[in-house]
Amino acid sequence: MIRKIVFNTMTRKYLCIIPARAGSKGIKNKNVSLLKDKPLIQHTIDVAKRIGKNCQIIVSTDCKKVHKIVQKNNLKFYGYRPKWLCGSYALTKDVVKYELNKFEKKFKLKFFGIILLQPTCPIRKTQTIKKALNYLNKGSFDSVISVCDVGSQHPYRMKVFKGKYIKNFMGFKKENMTARQKLPKIFIRSGSFYIIKRDTFLKENSLVGKKCKGIVLNGLEATNIDQKVDLDYLKLRLR
Repeated sequence: MIRKIVFNTMTRKYLCIIPARAGSKGIKNKNVSLLKDKPLIQHTIDVAKRIGKNCQIIVSTDCKKVHKIVQKNNLKFYGYRPKWLCGSYALTKDVVKYELNKFEKKFKLKFFGIILLQPTCPIRKTQTIKKALNYLNKGSFDSVISVCDVGSQHPYRMKVFKGKYIKNFMGFKKENMTARQKLPKIFIRSGSFYIIKRDTFLKENSLVGKKCKGIVLNGLEATNIDQKVDLDYLKLRLR
């Protein structure tokens, strides 16, 4: 006989997921690389702890070193992430769905929203996260994400190779030589945080809903570490 799971709805309760797999092509052991004498992931855990009591923190990993850091922080660990979610091409949304489903089934509860904090964005202000949560709690938006200005990397200036020729990415017939200051403002996801209502995430199968609020980050808060040069540059700026 199959028993139906009855969820206890917890108003405004968030599941905060910190994804930290072991493999990394850009930087070996990236999530445990040191920044200001602390592992990279520790900076994200510190922010997650300050969000508030209605935030359940889960570190999703297959890494033993990360597991030890979780234990040092007195956070509960609910098992390693399966291998099929640890490859270079594993989608973050699938990791989130797996952890959400596992946790809700285990504890028979239903979250209001999901917070995704990636360790590769170690510089965050707690008040920025709380500001984002307020937007979601008020009900006008179904998701909130961090973005930053593309700056000089504007798509109007981008190129693609077509055969032996280089062409305009945007398909312009003529070269766009407009001054950068006059180009339309365009933003890109910075990766610092994704916050979305649980039901919206499951319905849309995406970390970005149709009624999404963007919060623009600047300076160090917009940093996203992908390559070693990114980490070295951040260390230099923090000095």
